[in-house]
Parts: sequence; structure tokens; C-alpha cells
Amino acid sequence: MRSGADVVAVRPTGRTRRRATPRGTRPREVPVTDTAPSAAATPTLTERLDALPVTRRHTRLLLGSGVGWTFDAMDVGLISFVIAQLGVVWGTTDGRLGWVASAGFAGMAVGAALGGLLADRIGRRQVFALTLLVYGLATGASALAGGVAVLMALRFVVGLGLGAELPVASTLVSEFAPPRIRGRAVVVLESFWAVGWILAALVGYLVVPSGDDGWRWALALGALPALYAVVVRRGLPESVRFLQSRGRHAEAERVVADFEGSRAVGHDGRTGAQVRDEAAAPVAADVPAALPAADVAAADVPAPGTPAADAPATAGRTRLGALFAPGLRRRTIALWVVWFAVNFSYYGAFIWLPSLLAADGHTLVRSFEYTLIITLGQLPGYAVAAVLVERWGRRSTLATFLAGSALAAGLFALASGDAQIIGAGLLLSFFNLGAWGALYAVTPELYPTRVRTTGAGWAAGIGRTASILAPLLVPHLRGAGGTGLLFAVFAAVFVVAALGALALPERAGASLD
Repeated sequence: MRSGADVVAVRPTGRTRRRATPRGTRPREVPVTDTAPSAAATPTLTERLDALPVTRRHTRLLLGSGVGWTFDAMDVGLISFVIAQLGVVWGTTDGRLGWVASAGFAGMAVGAALGGLLADRIGRRQVFALTLLVYGLATGASALAGGVAVLMALRFVVGLGLGAELPVASTLVSEFAPPRIRGRAVVVLESFWAVGWILAALVGYLVVPSGDDGWRWALALGALPALYAVVVRRGLPESVRFLQSRGRHAEAERVVADFEGSRAVGHDGRTGAQVRDEAAAPVAADVPAALPAADVAAADVPAPGTPAADAPATAGRTRLGALFAPGLRRRTIALWVVWFAVNFSYYGAFIWLPSLLAADGHTLVRSFEYTLIITLGQLPGYAVAAVLVERWGRRSTLATFLAGSALAAGLFALASGDAQIIGAGLLLSFFNLGAWGALYAVTPELYPTRVRTTGAGWAAGIGRTASILAPLLVPHLRGAGGTGLLFAVFAAVFVVAALGALALPERAGASLD
């Protein structure tokens, strides 16, 4: 039996034709049994890819992207412990330390917007590898900083790489995942963020307090992504949808064939194509003919002069204005509101959490310990969201977790004892990170291929502007009304995010355009 990578079944057309006859003679009907492919019988490359079960190649892509995601989270998480120690070692004021955190987020805002545009031009994989290299090297260099100004400049460069990597990685996974589990795959990818934050908390708890230069050793560990960039460049595939949009159809065919030939997970060693074709066999049981794979690849190439044939040229002229086309305007605005609000509350709370606990009377080591415990609540939040995005849908899951985040922030504002602080903090981690998972699942699904990473990148970039403002405003809000006022503000912002989520369209299970 040949796999689906080699043949595609073609149904006879069932047409008849009339044989030429002398005038006045009744024409005789002759059945036509040619095997010319019809649109229904010749699936496109993306249809072949979407119909596959989960294969080992899908798993490798998810794990490969997830490791990069883990490094991102570890870098972002480490800065919260670094600024807490710098406040003691360097005697730096909270206002200046806020600028250290915000400089990184400023870079992330620029990187998210530019990275999305660049990925729609040169490819998802290329940008993914480049961003890992940039922020890995810059993080390692940050360990050598001798003052706040130098550290701020290097954190901005780190942010450029971090901001560009996140939307590109989620888009890459989204474009390969089978539609029926696409949301779950992106949430699983996002769960690696919790792994990175937990690693950051462990490094913060074990390494940063080890001495006055503990923060330097912690940042030195952040140089690991520079090495991992080589793995990404060689081991991860380029998006099939991107390759087709650029007219690189032969490369797209090779990528699809690679996934088709990969073993399906949980199917006794059969390939993805074999499992897919066996599932389709009852529908096409009476099909006698087959079309060679080479012809199928050719069928994916549009005829010259058609709009599809001109797609590569148009794809190169992607513009921000396309995100506000009549069919996309409302979702773009709603998505930007959600991204802004989620970033403001999340980074405002968690970047300053060790410092806030220390300011409330806990020792530096104890504040790091509490932060580590609170961070553990992130993983179950992702796990629950991964299930609910497919059962409830993206919009309902996102709105529910954002409402839960608002409730948890309100409880944290009212917390008075250690047990209440840890309990409210765990709830905030659970709901907030579950919301992040649902948000990353829905974002790439809202846009067509030609502007998908542009849309995801600009949404993330708008969100990063909030992550710039939040660390700067936290000292002022705490000074005006203490931790209670601060987290009450975060709760109100989470409510705004939940309302924005309800304005988004539901795309669960739909094939990407």
C-alpha cells in the first residue's frame, strides 16, 4: 500500500461525450473515464497537512518551539529577581529599577511589531532563529553591566529578540497543528512559559542571593538561547502556508511530504498519511484511479494571471492597514484591547512581586521563596486552559480566565497574612496564565496567512506598550495607596480585558485561511 505522500485518489468524472456523426444520425453516448483531477478530488497542500493526525514531526515542532519559549520566559522572569537584588546591592531607587524592567519591554514592543512584519517576508523559521541569537547574546552581555544605564541599553536589545520571537513561534505552531487540536497545541506551547518562569524562580531563589554578584551569574545563564538558535535553524520546518504565499511550491511539497511520512502518535507505527487515508477510505471506497504526487504538487501551483498566482507579489507588500480592512477592523481593535490589558496587569504584578513582598517586610530570600511557590500555580492554569479551549472555545475560555484573574487580583489586594498572600497569588497565577494560553491560541487564528504574523506581532507590540508603562507606574500606585490599591487597579484592568475578549470571533476548529 502506498502512503498518501505518493498518491491521491481521483474519482471518475462521470461525464459523457458525443461522438461525431453524420447529419441526421442520432449521436451515440460514449462514457468518459479519464482521470483528470477535479477540485474536490485533488486536495491542496494545506488540506493534506490539515487532515493529518498528530505525528512525531508535529511533536518535534512543538517541543522545539517550546524550548525557545522556555528560554524567553526564564529571561523575563529573571529580571524580577535581578532588580530586587540590585535595590539592595546597588542601592538603586525603585524608580530607576522600573526603567530597567521597562527598557526590556520597550524592546519587546518594537521587536513584536517588526518581527511579525519580517516573518511575513523572510519566513517564520528564519526570524525564530535570529531572535534567539539576538536576545541570548544580549542577555549574556547584561551580566557584565557596570551601571543602570548600560543594563537598560542591553535590556532593550534583549527585548527586541524576545518580542519578535513570541508571536512568530505561536504562529508557526498554529499553522502546522491539525485544526481540531490547534488551540490545544498553542496552549501547550504557551505552557512552556510556566516552565521558564519556574526555572527563573529556582535560579532567583538559589543563585541570585548567593552573593553580591549572584544576579550576574543568573543573567549569564540566559545566554543559552544563542546556542539553541542553531538547533532551531536546522531542525524546525518553514511554514507551508508561508512558502506557498511566496510561490515556493516545491519546498512546501517537501515539508508536507515530510509530515505525511512521519509516524502518527498512538497509531502502531503507521505514518500520518496512512492514518489519514485510512480514515478517508470509506468515503472514497469506489475510487479506481490515482494521481501521482508530482501532479498533485503541480495542481497546487495557480495558473499565471490568476489572483492566486499573483499572491507572492502581493504578500511582499503587506501593510499595517490590512489589519483594519472591513472584515478585520473590529477583531483587531478588540484584540489590541485584550493584549494591552493583560500585559499591564500581568507584568505590573509579577515583575515587581519579589520587590513588593520584600517592601512589605519579608526578607529577600523569603520573598523569593514565596514567588517560587506562587509561580507553581501557572502550570495547572495552562493545563485546564488547554482542555477548555477545545471544549468551550477560545473566546469563552479567555473571558472566563480573565474574569478569574480579576477576582484573584481583588483577593490579593485584600490579603493580610502570609497564607492569604500565597493563596491569592496562586489563584492569580492559575487564572492569568490560563488566560495567556487562550490568548495565544486565538490570536493567529484571527488573520489570513498573508498578514497572520503581522497581526499577531502588532497585537503583541501593543501589549508590550502596556508592559512598559506598568513597571513605571507600580512604585507610584503603591506609594499612593499601598499594595491594596495597586492590585485593585490590576483587577479593574482584567475586567476590561474580559469585555474585550467577548468581542472576538470564535474560530475553534476552523481551518486557517
